[in-house]
Amino acid sequence: MPLEGAGSSGGGSGGVGRQPKQKRKSHSLSIRRTNSAEQERTAPHRDTLDTQDSKLPMSLRNNLLDLFSQIEREFENLYIENIELRREIETLNERLAADGQTVDGADLVKGALKTKASHSTSQLSQKLKTTYKASTSKIVSSFKATTSRAVCQLVREYVGHRDGIWDVSASRLQPVVLGTASADHSAALWSIETGKCVLKYLGHVGSDLGPGCSHQNALVFLTNNCASIASGDQTAHIWKYMVQLPAPVPVVDASGEDEVEFSDKDEADGDPDGSGDCPTLRVASTALKSHQGVVICADWLVGGKQVVTASWDRAANLYDVETSELVHSLTGHDQELTHCCTHPAQRLVVTSSRDTTFRLWDFRDPSIHSVNVFQGHTDTVTSAVFTLGDNVVSGSDDRTVKVWDLKNMRSPIATIRTDSAVNRISISVGQRIIALPHDNRQVRLFDMNGVRLARLPRSNRQGHRRMVCSTTWSDDNPSCNLFSCGFDRQAIGWNINIPALLQEK
Repeated sequence: MPLEGAGSSGGGSGGVGRQPKQKRKSHSLSIRRTNSAEQERTAPHRDTLDTQDSKLPMSLRNNLLDLFSQIEREFENLYIENIELRREIETLNERLAADGQTVDGADLVKGALKTKASHSTSQLSQKLKTTYKASTSKIVSSFKATTSRAVCQLVREYVGHRDGIWDVSASRLQPVVLGTASADHSAALWSIETGKCVLKYLGHVGSDLGPGCSHQNALVFLTNNCASIASGDQTAHIWKYMVQLPAPVPVVDASGEDEVEFSDKDEADGDPDGSGDCPTLRVASTALKSHQGVVICADWLVGGKQVVTASWDRAANLYDVETSELVHSLTGHDQELTHCCTHPAQRLVVTSSRDTTFRLWDFRDPSIHSVNVFQGHTDTVTSAVFTLGDNVVSGSDDRTVKVWDLKNMRSPIATIRTDSAVNRISISVGQRIIALPHDNRQVRLFDMNGVRLARLPRSNRQGHRRMVCSTTWSDDNPSCNLFSCGFDRQAIGWNINIPALLQEK
């Protein structure tokens, strides 16, 4: 709407000084008339748009209408103010003409009017940004999900567990297999190419602590066909495996499915006993038993001779694998630990906790075991992981993910803000892409600068139906290079076309 009556705020100030109450009263009445007519104007617009064919969801259309109505009201108020200023300038000119003087109203207030218009525009812009930031973010997110579908495709589902899957991991050497740790008291190894279970580990079943205390909470692989499993029975087991992989089967492309929402009551499809015919291992080669609470996570220190475990007893333990002896007990956290991770190339350990902190433990010097505490979150730190370089990435229930530089950990170098709590994150070694599993069943991808790259699609009867607990990358498998698992009892293999993904960015 064009602005009329460019007048003088300086000339208007004289009118305001003579009749201030009358001006304010007239202006407020104009605003009230404008606001009272707002709903009458909006309703016909809505009725008109309702009769038109549109593919936009009704909630999104209503949101856009409300936004445009707010813009129209702001400009209408500005238009009314300009009309009043013009009348005041005309009154001033009449009085000056009676005294034998003439003043060009435009020249009189050129600078003042420019300042006022700039201030009004700035206020409007800031209000729109702050008020509708969330709405516009949702719009952009929906568009991003559509464009990302071509570069993020579901390849295979791994179904067979009887309860939620806490952790997923991929081996690094041949034969490449996928490992899952489940709340059904078992861990399983899967053929990545076929989705078939090739080995099940049941060494924790029969705990004296009761049937609810044998949950398998984390599984990690070592290079020599060894795996470690953390359990709710206060122990961590290390076991060796030998598997025979079946022949691969064709991959079904389901990228054309439409996205829909799932309820929490939905369950994973498939036969829950689908993994019952695979070989079973019940005896561990090593059992680590020094914790006094649930062992929530385990990881191998570089070199493969030591294992670090994290527990709800607020401590992380460092063990010698060959002797099963406790080397160090890493204490200091005020609440239960949630995760532990080792650096892929250095003797560094990071532990995260419900006390909103994560700690960096340095074992590079055998005579000095230093520790540093970092308080960058406001809620439980659900995981903290290393990159191959000099970064630590931490995720939290406060819905943020922070990227830290190991050389200067005083403040994060990037912060990612999300709309849901973040669980166990993972980072692609080669491309340094962060995969974020969320409580709201989404998996999002970001780069190390905090720029969002994609959201993994959840299409018709595909994708996770409940909370996504963990993700892991397998850079050596181009056909299926990202895996996720959740409370819907299944793990999912994704193909991420990384060159196309980075090109979209």
